[in-house]
Amino acid sequence: SIKMDLLHSNGVLIIQHLQRDYRAYQDFLNFMSHVGDPRNIFSIYFPLWFQLNQVVGTKMIWVAVIGDWFNLIFKWILFGHRPYWWVQETMIYPNQSSPCLEQFPITCETGPGSPSGHAMGSSCVWYVMVTAALSYTVRWKDKSAVTLHRLTWSFLWSIFWIIQISVCISRVFIATHFPHQVILGVFAGILVAEAFEHTPAIQTASLRMYIKTNLFLFIFALGFYLVLKLLDIDLLWSVLKAKKWCANPDWINIDTTPFAGLVRNLGALFGLGLGINSEMFITSCKGKNSCKISFRILCIAASLATLQLYNFVKIPTHTEYLFYILSFCKSAAMPLTVVALVPYCVHSLMRTTEKKLN
Repeated sequence: SIKMDLLHSNGVLIIQHLQRDYRAYQDFLNFMSHVGDPRNIFSIYFPLWFQLNQVVGTKMIWVAVIGDWFNLIFKWILFGHRPYWWVQETMIYPNQSSPCLEQFPITCETGPGSPSGHAMGSSCVWYVMVTAALSYTVRWKDKSAVTLHRLTWSFLWSIFWIIQISVCISRVFIATHFPHQVILGVFAGILVAEAFEHTPAIQTASLRMYIKTNLFLFIFALGFYLVLKLLDIDLLWSVLKAKKWCANPDWINIDTTPFAGLVRNLGALFGLGLGINSEMFITSCKGKNSCKISFRILCIAASLATLQLYNFVKIPTHTEYLFYILSFCKSAAMPLTVVALVPYCVHSLMRTTEKKLN
């Protein structure tokens, strides 16, 4: 439509302005784009928070998974273009003089562009972290503590918005999103996170509930895809455009395809359910050592170190279905490691040490 073309063309002007005038901040903006990567939720934020507060850690995974699932459905419904391919195909510019937008190694996302998954994932998880931190200070009653709570509230929400704005600018700078797409992503992420502030049932969910949720999310997404395909609507249209207009074929990554994100999130949710309902979790995280600060610090350090090793595990991409299966397994192993394997090993080590001392 004409209105959408005008919105896109104005977005292109903003991208050109950023790429021209903010060149000196390129490294910082690329870094902020990585900060907003939803995969950091599972490898950095979750290991930290789960050992500090299991309720917050559990909520973080649910918010991240459901938020990314909604992001996928919205992307399929909205058919949002990305700047780096839109400028090559639009007829809005006279004499075929399309603007030149610079691309970067992280530009060539293959899914539709609206809403931004990075912006939505970042706002989701940071909203959970900020509200969790403030829940401790809101209980303070005396006058000086109330003042401190207000200062903390202002500080944390300022940090929240600085990070979200930085992530949004970074995604626009690398020409992978239009401004309206990142704004939509931020507010959609906040809505999902706020919804889970009033959903306490996830804290007592059984393994059966985790499996049922996984099946529902997968069947709904796959069914939605197949129904539209029968109507001759290809929901993977964006992958072809990405491959056609990406400046460097090596920048195209199967890990950015719509189904790759879906499989990764379903694996993480299944791994969390498996871990929380395991005997190892009950023995270690519900035992007497779980209250010790030393136990939690050791669990955090060991979890972060172990999860970084997962980055060295490269999944073969030559067969798409094999990639999805292995990606599911790898994603499930990460929360399972944080929730059950690492705490159980630390618990066993501490118990052995105590026996030797006695």
